[in-house]
Order: sequence, then structure tokens, then C-alpha cells
Amino acid sequence: MLQALSNVLLPVMLVAGLGAVVSARFPIDQATIARVTLYLLSPALVLNVLLTTPVQAREVVSLGAAYALTVAGSLLLGWLTGLRAPQDQRRSLAASVGIWNSGNMGLPIALFAFGQAGFAHATLLFLMSFVGMYVIAPVVYTARVRRPDQSHPTPAGMLLNVVRLPAVWMVALGITLRALHLHLPQGVMRGVELLAQATLPMVLLSLGLQLGSGGWPRLDARVWLATAARLIGGPLLGLVAGLACGQRGEVLAVLVLSASMPTAVNALLIAREYGGDAETVARTAFLSTLLSVPTIALVVTLLPRLTP
Repeated sequence: MLQALSNVLLPVMLVAGLGAVVSARFPIDQATIARVTLYLLSPALVLNVLLTTPVQAREVVSLGAAYALTVAGSLLLGWLTGLRAPQDQRRSLAASVGIWNSGNMGLPIALFAFGQAGFAHATLLFLMSFVGMYVIAPVVYTARVRRPDQSHPTPAGMLLNVVRLPAVWMVALGITLRALHLHLPQGVMRGVELLAQATLPMVLLSLGLQLGSGGWPRLDARVWLATAARLIGGPLLGLVAGLACGQRGEVLAVLVLSASMPTAVNALLIAREYGGDAETVARTAFLSTLLSVPTIALVVTLLPRLTP
């Protein structure tokens, strides 16, 4: 299993590392790269996942409730790590703990640990987390925030902050197409798949660019606390939430495994777009990814106790 984890983690660190090297040597417009990913590539990935992932209503409701409780607990933990910190850093710490990497790390590790059956549940969780991220993060960054050139935010304004992200539109489109049993033309679908495949490399490069532009990240006490909350508190919250929602056996184990993943790099892109503390998110994503090998290995070792 350690070899499998290294095979998953090494490519992640390699791509991010190359981004850091390039950013340290050349001036890079990071905001433009982040917006290309946020407004073009990520929506394509959302639509592709929605149209190609088999889901059942009963699983969506049960697992969705457990996921929502886990996210709520994780956001609270992240918020507590930022007590007495500036508002933008506190919000970014909450997002760093509440948004985890259930995709490029969670999916292959679930496949290694549970085979195809577990992979199907992990894919469903990935879909929930990816959609949820584009709803939760804008609220975390903008709720009750008043900037000098803006009036006090209203519920309608907060809703606009969420729906202005194309990923949310793709959720509505994907659900509508599936409900009506409609299919995109083959040429269009292939274009969507190409864009979706480009998403992961770009988000990893964005992490590297952020880290490389500022040198080796400064890992202060709050970043360490947020990393501990993500890697240790996450799986514990997943276990409690899963049991509370009636999950047992392999489904519960997949939920716990997903919740043990490090901070998602996409959290960095959203922090940039909504004026959050991108540096704090980048440092937490870096440290939690680096330390996730031993913590995930421990979780995987303990998971058989949940699948009698």
C-alpha cells in the first residue's frame, strides 16, 4: 500500500514542483491561469463526471447526508484553527480544512484499497465534493464580508457569488440531461472530455506557481493546526458522521478514507477568485499533501476493522 500511495503522491508533487521551479525563474500571470481553470476547465470536469458516473438516488441521499455532516464539522475545525487571526486568513483556514482532495488522490487510493466496488462509492463522493466545493467555498469567502467599495452583502448577493461560477451551471445542465435521458453530440462530448483531462495538471501547476513565487512556504502554527485538523480530524469526523447516518461496512470505510485526504488544490483557485488568503491555502495544501502519506497509510491499515 505504501508503494501505491507513493505512486499516487509522487506525480502530484512532481507536477506542482515543476510549477514552483518555473514560477521561481519567470514572471507568471497566476490570476489568468487560475481563471482559465476555474471558468473553463473545472466546469468541463464537473459536466463530464455528472454525465459519465452511474449514481442511484438512495446512495446519493444517504451518503450525501454523511458527506454534508463531515464538511460542516471540518469547516468548524478549520474556523477554530483561525481564532484571533485576520478574517481573510480565518476563512481560508476553514476552506483549507473543509475542502479535501477526494479526486486525484482519493479515487486511485480507494481503488487500491477496495477494488471496483469501493471505487464506485468513492466516485460518488468525489462528485459530491466537487459540486459542493463550488457552492461552499464562495459562501465561506463572501458571507458577511463588507468591502470599502461595496454595500453590506444580501442573501441575493451571496447567491450571485455562487451562481457566477460556471461549474454551478454545469451541475444544472448535467442533472437536466440525465433526468431527460439526453446525450451531448459525440463531438461536443469529446471536447468536454479533453478539457476535463486538462484540469488536474493545471490545478497542480497553480499550486506550484503559488509556492514558487514566494519561495519555500512559511509553515506557521496555524498551518500546522489546519493540516492536523484535515488529516486527523477529517477521518474522525467522517467516521462519526457515517455512523450517525447509518453507514456501515465498505461504504463507511470509503467515506472515512475520502475524509482523510489532504486539502484540495482547487481550494487555492477559489481563494484567488474571491479575495481569500491564497498563501495560507497554498501552504496548507502543500503541507497536508506532504504529510498525507503516513496518515493515509495509517487510515488504510485501520479500515479493515470497519469492513467485517
